Amino acid sequence: MKSSLPIGDAAARFSLPTNVLRHWEEVGLLRPDRDGAGRRRYGDDDLVRIGVIVRSKNAGMSLEQIGVLLDEQAPERHRVLEEHLADLEGRMADMERSRRMTEHALRCRSHDITTCPRFRAIMDEVVAGTGRWREADEPPVESGRVSTDRGAKGRDTASAR
Repeated sequence: MKSSLPIGDAAARFSLPTNVLRHWEEVGLLRPDRDGAGRRRYGDDDLVRIGVIVRSKNAGMSLEQIGVLLDEQAPERHRVLEEHLADLEGRMADMERSRRMTEHALRCRSHDITTCPRFRAIMDEVVAGTGRWREADEPPVESGRVSTDRGAKGRDTASAR
C-alpha cells in the first residue's frame, strides 16, 4: 500500500496533534514530501518513521537520541542505544521496586505506609544518614521495632546487616 496522507490524517493515525509532526520536521526527524501547493504529504516511509519516533518517545528517548537512531550514518548510534538500554534497565528496576513497595503496602496492617514499622525503619536510617535506601522486603537493620507486616519474615526479630 502506498500512502500519501495530509498532515491531519497522518497525525490522527498516531493520535498526535499536527503541531507535533511539524515540530519533528523542524528538528529534522521527518522530511515529508510536498504537493504542488506546498502541503505536506506523508508516505509509508514517513508513517514508519512516525511510529518509530512515537515508540521511542514512549520508551523515554529524547528527540536527539531518536535523531541518532534514525540516522543510518550516525557513528554514535550504538553508544546512544547502549546508554538508552542502561537507562531502561534502571527505570525498570525502579518500577519493580515501586511494584514491590505497593505490594508491601497492600499486605501491611498499617493503613498509612509512613507508619509501617518496616518502611519507617528504612526511612529513619535514610533520614539520619546512617543507612541506604533499600527494599521494604529486605530485612531492616536492628531497630528494636516489631513488624506489623503479615508477610514479614522474622516478625519479631530484625536481622543485622
